[in-house]
Amino acid sequence: MSLKHGLLGLLNYYPMTGYQLDKKFKETLGHFWQAKASQIYRELDVMEQSGWLTSERVIQDERPNKRVYSITAEGKNEFMDWLQSPEAYIKNAANTKSAFLMRVFFAGETSEKEALDLLHSFRDICIEFGMVMDNIKKDIARYELAHDPEEGIYRKFTALYGEMMSRTMLEWVEKCIVMLEDKA
Repeated sequence: MSLKHGLLGLLNYYPMTGYQLDKKFKETLGHFWQAKASQIYRELDVMEQSGWLTSERVIQDERPNKRVYSITAEGKNEFMDWLQSPEAYIKNAANTKSAFLMRVFFAGETSEKEALDLLHSFRDICIEFGMVMDNIKKDIARYELAHDPEEGIYRKFTALYGEMMSRTMLEWVEKCIVMLEDKA
Protein backbone atom coordinates (compact mmCIF):
# COMPACT_ATOMS: atom_id res chain seq x y z
CA MET A 1 0.00 0.00 0.00
CA SER A 2 1.08 3.52 -0.53
CA LEU A 3 0.03 6.58 1.36
CA LYS A 4 -1.64 8.08 -1.69
CA HIS A 5 -3.92 5.06 -2.08
CA GLY A 6 -4.91 5.17 1.58
CA LEU A 7 -5.81 8.84 1.18
CA LEU A 8 -7.76 8.15 -2.01
CA GLY A 9 -9.61 5.38 -0.20
CA LEU A 10 -10.64 7.73 2.60
CA LEU A 11 -11.66 10.46 0.16
CA ASN A 12 -13.71 7.87 -1.69
CA TYR A 13 -16.17 8.01 1.24
CA TYR A 14 -16.61 11.80 1.39
CA PRO A 15 -14.68 15.07 0.93
CA MET A 16 -12.39 16.11 3.79
CA THR A 17 -9.89 18.77 4.76
CA GLY A 18 -6.24 17.87 5.19
CA TYR A 19 -6.69 18.07 8.95
CA GLN A 20 -9.69 15.71 8.81
CA LEU A 21 -7.77 13.32 6.55
CA ASP A 22 -4.81 13.27 8.92
CA LYS A 23 -7.09 12.53 11.87
CA LYS A 24 -9.18 9.91 10.00
CA PHE A 25 -6.03 8.25 8.65
CA LYS A 26 -4.61 7.85 12.15
CA GLU A 27 -7.95 6.60 13.52
CA THR A 28 -8.63 4.04 10.80
CA LEU A 29 -5.35 3.05 9.14
CA GLY A 30 -2.82 4.08 11.78
CA HIS A 31 -2.54 0.62 13.32
CA PHE A 32 -0.85 -0.67 10.18
CA TRP A 33 0.38 2.40 8.29
CA GLN A 34 1.93 5.49 9.85
CA ALA A 35 2.10 8.87 8.19
CA LYS A 36 3.00 12.31 9.43
CA ALA A 37 0.76 15.27 8.70
CA SER A 38 3.51 16.77 6.52
CA GLN A 39 3.59 13.60 4.39
CA ILE A 40 -0.18 13.67 3.99
CA TYR A 41 -0.21 17.31 2.86
CA ARG A 42 2.67 16.66 0.46
CA GLU A 43 0.78 13.70 -1.08
CA LEU A 44 -2.42 15.76 -1.36
CA ASP A 45 -0.57 18.36 -3.43
CA VAL A 46 0.96 15.70 -5.69
CA MET A 47 -2.37 13.93 -6.15
CA GLU A 48 -4.12 17.20 -6.99
CA GLN A 49 -1.45 17.95 -9.61
CA SER A 50 -2.00 14.42 -10.98
CA GLY A 51 -5.72 15.09 -11.33
CA TRP A 52 -6.70 12.45 -8.77
CA LEU A 53 -8.41 14.98 -6.54
CA THR A 54 -9.55 18.55 -6.45
CA SER A 55 -9.64 21.01 -3.62
CA GLU A 56 -11.89 23.89 -2.79
CA ARG A 57 -10.72 26.75 -0.61
CA VAL A 58 -13.27 27.58 2.09
CA ILE A 59 -13.04 31.06 3.57
CA GLN A 60 -13.82 31.20 7.30
CA ASP A 61 -14.30 34.27 9.45
CA GLU A 62 -13.23 33.09 12.90
CA ARG A 63 -10.86 30.32 11.88
CA PRO A 64 -8.09 29.96 9.30
CA ASN A 65 -9.26 29.24 5.77
CA LYS A 66 -9.31 25.56 4.82
CA ARG A 67 -9.11 23.39 1.74
CA VAL A 68 -11.62 20.60 1.23
CA TYR A 69 -10.38 17.74 -0.93
CA SER A 70 -12.58 15.57 -3.15
CA ILE A 71 -11.67 12.53 -5.21
CA THR A 72 -12.08 12.88 -8.99
CA ALA A 73 -13.20 10.19 -11.44
CA GLU A 74 -9.53 9.76 -12.38
CA GLY A 75 -8.64 9.37 -8.70
CA LYS A 76 -11.41 6.83 -8.21
CA ASN A 77 -10.09 4.87 -11.22
CA GLU A 78 -6.54 4.96 -9.79
CA PHE A 79 -7.81 3.76 -6.42
CA MET A 80 -9.84 0.91 -7.94
CA ASP A 81 -6.95 -0.12 -10.24
CA TRP A 82 -4.66 -0.27 -7.20
CA LEU A 83 -7.27 -2.13 -5.14
CA GLN A 84 -7.75 -4.75 -7.84
CA SER A 85 -4.12 -5.13 -8.91
CA PRO A 86 -2.34 -8.42 -8.15
CA GLU A 87 0.89 -6.61 -7.37
CA ALA A 88 3.62 -7.92 -5.09
CA TYR A 89 1.79 -6.44 -2.09
CA ILE A 90 0.72 -9.89 -0.98
CA LYS A 91 4.20 -11.39 -1.25
CA ASN A 92 5.67 -8.48 0.70
CA ALA A 93 2.94 -8.31 3.36
CA ALA A 94 5.04 -10.10 5.98
CA ASN A 95 8.29 -8.25 5.25
CA THR A 96 9.59 -6.36 8.23
CA LYS A 97 11.83 -3.34 8.25
CA SER A 98 12.40 -2.48 11.88
CA ALA A 99 15.01 -0.16 13.35
CA PHE A 100 13.96 -1.53 16.74
CA LEU A 101 14.83 -5.13 15.79
CA MET A 102 18.12 -3.87 14.38
CA ARG A 103 18.86 -2.36 17.80
CA VAL A 104 17.89 -5.62 19.53
CA PHE A 105 20.18 -7.56 17.19
CA PHE A 106 23.14 -5.39 18.23
CA ALA A 107 22.11 -4.94 21.89
CA GLY A 108 24.95 -7.25 22.95
CA GLU A 109 27.23 -4.25 22.42
CA THR A 110 25.45 -2.44 25.29
CA SER A 111 25.08 -3.31 28.94
CA GLU A 112 22.40 -5.78 30.01
CA LYS A 113 20.68 -2.94 31.88
CA GLU A 114 20.49 -0.88 28.69
CA ALA A 115 19.19 -3.90 26.77
CA LEU A 116 16.55 -4.53 29.45
CA ASP A 117 15.56 -0.86 29.39
CA LEU A 118 15.09 -1.14 25.62
CA LEU A 119 12.91 -4.25 26.00
CA HIS A 120 10.88 -2.76 28.86
CA SER A 121 10.22 0.35 26.77
CA PHE A 122 9.03 -1.82 23.91
CA ARG A 123 6.79 -3.78 26.28
CA ASP A 124 5.16 -0.51 27.36
CA ILE A 125 4.59 0.39 23.70
CA CYS A 126 3.05 -3.05 23.06
CA ILE A 127 0.64 -2.59 25.97
CA GLU A 128 -0.31 0.86 24.68
CA PHE A 129 -0.78 -0.54 21.16
CA GLY A 130 -3.14 -3.17 22.61
CA MET A 131 -5.25 -0.39 24.11
CA VAL A 132 -5.26 1.44 20.78
CA MET A 133 -6.51 -1.73 19.12
CA ASP A 134 -9.35 -1.96 21.66
CA ASN A 135 -10.38 1.59 20.68
CA ILE A 136 -10.15 0.76 16.99
CA LYS A 137 -12.48 -2.22 17.48
CA LYS A 138 -14.98 0.10 19.20
CA ASP A 139 -14.68 2.58 16.31
CA ILE A 140 -15.37 -0.22 13.82
CA ALA A 141 -18.49 -1.23 15.75
CA ARG A 142 -19.70 2.39 15.65
CA TYR A 143 -18.92 2.56 11.93
CA GLU A 144 -20.99 -0.54 11.28
CA LEU A 145 -23.97 0.96 13.10
CA ALA A 146 -23.74 4.25 11.20
CA HIS A 147 -22.72 2.95 7.77
CA ASP A 148 -22.44 -0.32 5.93
CA PRO A 149 -22.18 -3.45 8.15
CA GLU A 150 -21.10 -5.50 5.12
CA GLU A 151 -18.03 -3.32 4.64
CA GLY A 152 -17.25 -3.43 8.37
CA ILE A 153 -16.02 -7.02 8.09
CA TYR A 154 -12.95 -5.86 6.16
CA ARG A 155 -12.17 -3.26 8.79
CA LYS A 156 -12.47 -6.05 11.37
CA PHE A 157 -9.89 -8.06 9.41
CA THR A 158 -7.28 -5.31 9.79
CA ALA A 159 -8.19 -4.81 13.46
CA LEU A 160 -7.81 -8.55 14.09
CA TYR A 161 -4.39 -8.44 12.44
CA GLY A 162 -3.38 -5.52 14.66
CA GLU A 163 -4.77 -7.18 17.77
CA MET A 164 -2.92 -10.43 17.08
CA MET A 165 0.31 -8.58 16.23
CA SER A 166 -0.01 -6.66 19.48
CA ARG A 167 -0.42 -9.86 21.50
CA THR A 168 2.41 -11.60 19.65
CA MET A 169 4.81 -8.69 20.13
CA LEU A 170 3.94 -8.49 23.83
CA GLU A 171 4.43 -12.22 24.28
CA TRP A 172 7.76 -12.04 22.40
CA VAL A 173 9.16 -9.12 24.41
CA GLU A 174 8.12 -10.66 27.72
CA LYS A 175 9.94 -13.89 26.79
CA CYS A 176 13.03 -11.86 25.82
CA ILE A 177 12.95 -10.02 29.15
CA VAL A 178 12.72 -13.30 31.08
CA MET A 179 15.57 -14.81 29.03
CA LEU A 180 17.81 -11.80 29.65
CA GLU A 181 16.93 -11.61 33.36
CA ASP A 182 17.60 -15.38 33.77
CA LYS A 183 20.97 -14.88 32.10
CA ALA A 184 21.95 -12.18 34.59
